[in-house]
Amino acid sequence: MAMTIGACTIELRLFGPASLKDKRSVLKPILARLRQEFGVSAAEVDLNDAWGAAVIGLAVVSNDASHAHSILEKCVDWIERERLDVELVTYDIEML
Repeated sequence: MAMTIGACTIELRLFGPASLKDKRSVLKPILARLRQEFGVSAAEVDLNDAWGAAVIGLAVVSNDASHAHSILEKCVDWIERERLDVELVTYDIEML
């Protein structure tokens, strides 16, 4: 049995947060929607103390690497298309 873990890190620029509480109010719905709609694990993984930036990590487990990659690409596309309140600076997808 083969198992593939897809991992994606996404760096975001946030517009407007004036505190860490404001930052959480932007990130929390993004992470919740990614979990709900795409079935990925999602969390803030870096730049935790920066108000205007965040790095989120996504992970998905599949028996097919191309399927895992596709899910992560859809997550990135969703952020770029639907979340106009953040700027996607860069992202990286890798299969483990």
